[in-house]
Amino acid sequence: MAKKAFLLRVDPAVLAAVQRWAEDDLRSLNGQIEYLLRQALAKRGVTLPPPGAEPPTPADDDGG
Repeated sequence: MAKKAFLLRVDPAVLAAVQRWAEDDLRSLNGQIEYLLRQALAKRGVTLPPPGAEPPTPADDDGG
């Protein structure tokens, strides 16, 4: 699964706290942020494939 990079502007104190949390959970900072985003999405009822799973391929639609 390809990942997409993007710029994130965040308060330095928040970043430091998330970095410490990531270290406590034996995750990278990026992994911790993705974990937190997935948790927040799940709480809202958004269903995602598990991390590392291949995205579903669209069904062939030949229009006929």
